[in-house]
Amino acid sequence: MTLEFSSRRSPVVARKGMVASSQPLATMAGVRILQAGGNAADAAVATAAALNVTEPTSTGLGGDVFALFYDAKTKHVTALNGSGRAPAALTIDLIQKQNLQSPNHQIANPYHAHNITVPGACAGWFDLIARHGTMPMRDILAPAIELAETGFPVAPITSYFWLRGAERQLKSAMNGHELTIDGRGPNAGEIFRNPGLARTLRTIADGGKDAYYRGDIARAIVNVVQASGGVMTLDDLTAHASSWDEPIRTTYRGYRVWECPPNGQGLAALIALNVLEEFDLTAHPPLSAHRLHLLIEAMRVAFADTTWYIADPKFFHIPIKELLSKAYARERSAIIDPKRATMNTQRGAPVASSDTVYFCVVDGTGNACSFIASNYMGFGTGIVPQGWGFTLQNRGNNFSLNPNHPNALAPGKRPYHTIIPGMMTRADGSLFAPFGVMGGFMQPQGHVQVVVGMVDDGLDPQAALDRPRFCLSEASPLSRVELEEGIPFETMAALAQFEHNIKPVTGYARAVFGRGQIIRREPDGTLWGGSDPRADGCAIGF
Repeated sequence: MTLEFSSRRSPVVARKGMVASSQPLATMAGVRILQAGGNAADAAVATAAALNVTEPTSTGLGGDVFALFYDAKTKHVTALNGSGRAPAALTIDLIQKQNLQSPNHQIANPYHAHNITVPGACAGWFDLIARHGTMPMRDILAPAIELAETGFPVAPITSYFWLRGAERQLKSAMNGHELTIDGRGPNAGEIFRNPGLARTLRTIADGGKDAYYRGDIARAIVNVVQASGGVMTLDDLTAHASSWDEPIRTTYRGYRVWECPPNGQGLAALIALNVLEEFDLTAHPPLSAHRLHLLIEAMRVAFADTTWYIADPKFFHIPIKELLSKAYARERSAIIDPKRATMNTQRGAPVASSDTVYFCVVDGTGNACSFIASNYMGFGTGIVPQGWGFTLQNRGNNFSLNPNHPNALAPGKRPYHTIIPGMMTRADGSLFAPFGVMGGFMQPQGHVQVVVGMVDDGLDPQAALDRPRFCLSEASPLSRVELEEGIPFETMAALAQFEHNIKPVTGYARAVFGRGQIIRREPDGTLWGGSDPRADGCAIGF
């Protein structure tokens, strides 16, 4: 089967509310909640829960969440960090004694139970509703419970990655068969039922987050982690808490761009936008070699900084103010050669004064939620707490096992996190757009490319998402550049002459370029929505 990623889809336009996600059935779950009188937070959790059912290849209650919420009354943006921490008994010494360390200072087997950090998704859902929601969780989770119990037809792209996951981690992981049909992933259009996940959703709808972190679900998590060679305990789960953080932001050509602070990598997008503001991008056509060269080099500068500075701020001081200063951006932009790639970009030294789903919701009053959730690497470890219908994440594989690195593994520490939601507001504080592009280390790169598309080129959300992208490879973030089909051959050839190590990418491999959603709100309340053609999803408004 050949996938065509080019889109002729128009943006969705509405006024009363809108949801954009990577699964139409999940989008409809959120719309149902909006039509029932719920707000953006209520619809966001309903969408997240439905995505747990319809796209377990990317997200689940065994993973983490982050969210940005825009309050229309106060024009204030809040940041929810729903990521979990390493078990108290997990240390670098233990991994080294068990001979599990790879040469690149990670746990060698990304599916080993030592990669499981405490899942933060469930607490994140409840904490978002407690602060910003209006509806009871029983009503919010009802659409997802219905999908899990009665079944749903699996979407084509999801089916492809489900089939791969079944052959990869689910095949050998403990209880991984619970997420398969006789050991295989479901085919496109095939009905999949998940009674275990329905049971989980009903349990937390009735018992709250304590039912997850202190009850039968917690005991099942601990049992399967320890049986798989991990060290997580009930104390690790009961100690978990989300955090409400002050979001970080910069301005880009008059717009305010908001991200969650570290341990997430949103800082990389903001640094790159600051650097790009030093250049007139409109002087070059959008898919020209000169334009893409500047974007690529700005991302190299940003990654050079953030692969060192992003860590759990409770364990390492991160000079965020200095990294985001315009003066620092001018200093960093000066190292960019306009006609030559820089393969050895080094991190700066600012002077200090001291696999994933993304979706967004805007309700009729102008509240917005930018929400992202992930298991990492598809199904995460593939390990399933017996009878509960979800896999456990492997986010701990992002820790460094180099004890001198800021992101070094330590008990109770949060790892470098790739998942990042984005938000844009105007200079007067009014909402412009929640946005995001899922996909590992592609995410800040996707943020930068869609922001540039909307701001510098005036694209509507759908057109911004349709535009072909570049991706600095996760395996070598400062060297190889993957270029999506649709970027002109002449541009690829010119980038190669600029000494970029390029790799054209087509077909299903184009998933590396991420899958985004955007909802733009006009001052008169009109909503313009877009959904990435690289996924199965859609935007729906009413």
